[in-house]
Amino acid sequence: MMSLAARSGAFSPYMQATAFTVAGPLKALLPGVVLKGEKIVLNPKKQFLCRESLNGQSPMRGPAVTVSINGPAGVRFAHTDVRVPDFSDYRRPDVLDPNKSSQDSSESRRIFSYLITGATTVMGVYAAKTVVTQFVSSMSASADVLALSKIEIKLGDIPEGKNMTFKWRGKPLFVRHRTEKEIAAEAEVNISELRDPQHDKDRVVNPSWVIVLGVCTHLGCVPIANAGDFGGYYCPCHGSHYDASGRIRKGPAPLNLEVPFYEFPDEDTVIVG
Repeated sequence: MMSLAARSGAFSPYMQATAFTVAGPLKALLPGVVLKGEKIVLNPKKQFLCRESLNGQSPMRGPAVTVSINGPAGVRFAHTDVRVPDFSDYRRPDVLDPNKSSQDSSESRRIFSYLITGATTVMGVYAAKTVVTQFVSSMSASADVLALSKIEIKLGDIPEGKNMTFKWRGKPLFVRHRTEKEIAAEAEVNISELRDPQHDKDRVVNPSWVIVLGVCTHLGCVPIANAGDFGGYYCPCHGSHYDASGRIRKGPAPLNLEVPFYEFPDEDTVIVG
């Protein structure tokens, strides 16, 4: 048996058949009859059984018809009653009219898009900068730690030829007020004979004051001031001798005593750190 799917209006003048409906979710079963007639229900020049061909031609709940040569016809709903959402509230006023070209308003819409993109970029960069700044600042030293990073010493409390010890950053700090004899003796030392060659003038800002860390460069012991074979500092742990400039002259220590950063805001004050 050969079957043919076609528009019922095109074959209605030549055949008469009984129609039946197919069950679906939209309507209950209804009997129907296809009769002869001169009127064409659908436009035969358009495609058959597609959304474009049925749109605006079949009724809101009208059927799409299939007919076979041997008689029976099937009726199926085309779902033309599906409601399309209206997105007019989300569209710009310049492009609401479907019959109007959007090219006329493209320049203004493009400027608006650039403005929004630029503002978003600026806000994103500023937010990223704030996050990075907060993250870096969280790793910085706290105020109490920064307060201990510097120490101010009154030089008038240290007599000439004496050494005083201060605590700075958890380490002993030696501040020595040298005599003219000590200054001359240290300036005449031949640096080629030193284990760690360094001239006296390179270790002091003011020749009258020597400021060094009181940590032996051998194993970290604390030397004794105004002691040793050279009249400077002496480490009794392993016998390291330093002169009045803090330079190693004898013993196992490999390096001179460390000189921290310091400055003189005035003649009677020194700030270390």
